Amino acid sequence: MMLSCSALVVALLLSQARSFLNPLEDDGVPEEWVLLHVVQGHIGAGNYSYLRLNHDGRIILHMQSLKGDADLYVSDKTLHPSFDTYKLQSATCGHDVVVVPADFTRPVGIGIYGHPSHQESEFEMRVFYDQTVPQDPFDKGSYSSEDEHKGKKSTQTSEDFEEEESIIWTILIGLLKIILEILV
Repeated sequence: MMLSCSALVVALLLSQARSFLNPLEDDGVPEEWVLLHVVQGHIGAGNYSYLRLNHDGRIILHMQSLKGDADLYVSDKTLHPSFDTYKLQSATCGHDVVVVPADFTRPVGIGIYGHPSHQESEFEMRVFYDQTVPQDPFDKGSYSSEDEHKGKKSTQTSEDFEEEESIIWTILIGLLKIILEILV
């Protein structure tokens, strides 16, 4: 009996370790989703890092906190969403997912918040385009949504997903410049 319980515990631990090492491979990401971008970063406790999403269509944001706890806030009304001003959010300990609807006005602001329970949080976010949702053919041009997706896929650049500097980093860099000027 004890041997079977320990074997069960070992099997459970191995499955947990496997899902930890490959967090997005077993998350059931459909084949129809196209990986557009992977963003990795660090965020200090109580700080925000902002991203801008310009890509049209239904977008799925998969964010994994690799260290600490990073939370996700999304808005089509402000480029600097926070826990006070957002339309969509995911604030779990670990894996956060937000689905950005196709009808959100672009650009969409994405705020990544470093939870104060950890000094620093490290995250990886994968951005997927859901090509199963048909595009409105009258939205932006007269060609089909299939042609539109092919064109966007071939012209996808890093400009479609830009990082903005954190306000804290801007202040910190300014202070360092002042200190360097005083010392020199």
